[in-house]
Amino acid sequence: MQVKVTSADAARAAADLLALPVFELDPGRWRLPPRLARLDRSLGGRLVAAVGTGDFRGKAGETLTLYPDGALAARRVVLVGLGPEAKADAEALRRAAGSAVGAAAARRAQELAIAVPALRRLRPPASARALAEGAVLGAYRFDAFRQTDEDTPPPLRTVTLLHERAADVRAARRGAEVGVVVAESQNEARDLSNQPGNALPPAELARAAQRIARQSGLRCRVLGVEEMRRRGMQAILAVGGGSAHPPRLIVLEHGAARGRGARRGQPTLCLVGKGITFDSGGISIKPAAGMGDMKHDMSGAAAVIGALRAAALLRLPLHVVGVVGAAENMPSGTAYRPGDVVRTMSGKSIEIVNTDAEGRVLLADALHFARSEFEPDAMVDVATLTGACVVALGGWCSGLFGSDEALIERIRKAGEATAERVWPMPLWDEHRKHIRSRVGDLKNAGGREAGAATAAAFLSHFAEGTPWAHLDIAGTGWTEKPGAYQPAGATGVGVRLLVALLESWQKA
Repeated sequence: MQVKVTSADAARAAADLLALPVFELDPGRWRLPPRLARLDRSLGGRLVAAVGTGDFRGKAGETLTLYPDGALAARRVVLVGLGPEAKADAEALRRAAGSAVGAAAARRAQELAIAVPALRRLRPPASARALAEGAVLGAYRFDAFRQTDEDTPPPLRTVTLLHERAADVRAARRGAEVGVVVAESQNEARDLSNQPGNALPPAELARAAQRIARQSGLRCRVLGVEEMRRRGMQAILAVGGGSAHPPRLIVLEHGAARGRGARRGQPTLCLVGKGITFDSGGISIKPAAGMGDMKHDMSGAAAVIGALRAAALLRLPLHVVGVVGAAENMPSGTAYRPGDVVRTMSGKSIEIVNTDAEGRVLLADALHFARSEFEPDAMVDVATLTGACVVALGGWCSGLFGSDEALIERIRKAGEATAERVWPMPLWDEHRKHIRSRVGDLKNAGGREAGAATAAAFLSHFAEGTPWAHLDIAGTGWTEKPGAYQPAGATGVGVRLLVALLESWQKA
């Protein structure tokens, strides 16, 4: 799908569907903005009539279709509610664009034009970026395993963003270009997470990362079993030991090598992703209900891969490294067991209390590898780690833990800016002490109490002195509740947030 930006008059925009985002209107006293008032005169007062009858108020998510009958160049008009003007932000525009794309798909339209509203809180590049993100995300469908039929709507070919001022177009085009890259990268993450376990074992995830690297200009290397064994990565090998599909460690790199980057003043940031391509729970097997969703247990890895793709295509002046530990957690005669003690790459030993707490075991090696190999200025890991975080925060935001307050605050702001919200959670010495083992150095589960915090505390032992943050996306990595630009299934959560985090580092 192509996203264009122009200053053409909305009344003359030839499109299958023209979307008009409208702020919420006060029933007692309201007046249309001049741009909409001019269009309404061409429409013979249909918009004013719709408001007057109460059919449309401009509430967030509200839509109404009008038929101009030749009065406009567009065949149809859809009014899209933005909600109150005082609260309208980039997320309101994303949702409006997603709703417009959904309306276009429902009407089998292939050309959509969106009249860009003027927001007090956003400049034209930011508005165009948000609209482009919402349009590309809203057009996403995962149909790799479905045959098309007459009920399948044709893909949307173009979305044109109509700016009222010609002077805004140049800057808005750059904003839209960035939005398309970020949203397409998030869709890549969605695609990876939506793949069933039989189609995306660790080796296939590695091949997908290599393909994305070739297409975007990233460097990629993949460590197989023998190299991981040579490096002492017994934690990853243990988690993947029960599967017929051996584990992999995937390394993606954007920007300068460490020495050259340091001389140029470019910081090195490591993003680490949990890539459990299917999680049965291993010998501590999960209940059958909902186990199919465990194909999404590599959503953290998908987010890291998507963010690296965006960093490369946007040419961010940073050294960014993505490290993905990929394994399939299965029960078999070769699977690791409760009671086993596993030696990690760092030398620390882990007593296995529960084989279903496998993500943190895998991340122990991935974090140490990232820290020791690249000596980063900061590390962020992304993982569908704990059901406890879902209980605490639901699907509305991700849990945020970390060792560095400045990094935590930077991530929190990135989450607010992108509507991929996070909530800082406590990480205390008591949590770290709670996962100490009497048999090894650490145990991989601390029981029901503060489960998300003790899991993060476990990971903190492998970040050591590096500024580090952990995002628990167990509640946000996939959804059964479709939204304006989100179908049921994988969300690709973390891509927009991580890109915003990298952009904030670029500006610092």
